[in-house]
Amino acid sequence: MPRGESRLRRALRSAVSGLVLGGGLGLIVSLLPAGHPPAPRLAQAATGQEAPAQAGEDFAYLAERRLLLPVEGVAPAALRDTFNQGRDAGTRPHEALDIPAPRGTPVFAVDDGRLVKLFTSVPGGLTLYQFDPGSRYAYYYAHLDRYAQGLHEGAQLQRGDVVGYVGTTGNASADAPHLHFAIFRLGAERQWWKGEAVNPYPLLSPAQPVPRKP
Repeated sequence: MPRGESRLRRALRSAVSGLVLGGGLGLIVSLLPAGHPPAPRLAQAATGQEAPAQAGEDFAYLAERRLLLPVEGVAPAALRDTFNQGRDAGTRPHEALDIPAPRGTPVFAVDDGRLVKLFTSVPGGLTLYQFDPGSRYAYYYAHLDRYAQGLHEGAQLQRGDVVGYVGTTGNASADAPHLHFAIFRLGAERQWWKGEAVNPYPLLSPAQPVPRKP
């Protein structure tokens, strides 16, 4: 140790060594500069001991809604659970279900409920937010090629209504058209852009698909 090094500097050197050797995440967090919270995400998954109980409550409620598989001609057996996959080199969770289908395939409302927002974003492209009848959950449809004719905010959707068409708008790959479908539990404020993510896969995998029109 260099001569004249202060007690404070020795303590800091010891703390840094502990971080390197032991992965002291708590100290790392405490040393981060204040006043710069992370950017908000569309949805945040429940964590900790509350997660299993809340997930069970979400599933029970939404299972009673008998959600429709939202892409025409897709069989439940063709779905793949992409909810826990990483995106952007693992820097963010997916928290949604990707349903591949040819460009222009009709997309259906999975449930009754109010269309609360038509929104264009950089990642999602043409998107649509629908609340369930009790305004407890939001259904999110993204990467749409276009909206259904006459669609407007405030419309009361019925289960099976065409809301748009599969596309690749936003950050979707141009050669992989698909519907990005998400469900999130709304907070008390009922903000269409914010909630806690719910995995759609177990709710849609036993769903009845809408047959492809001739």
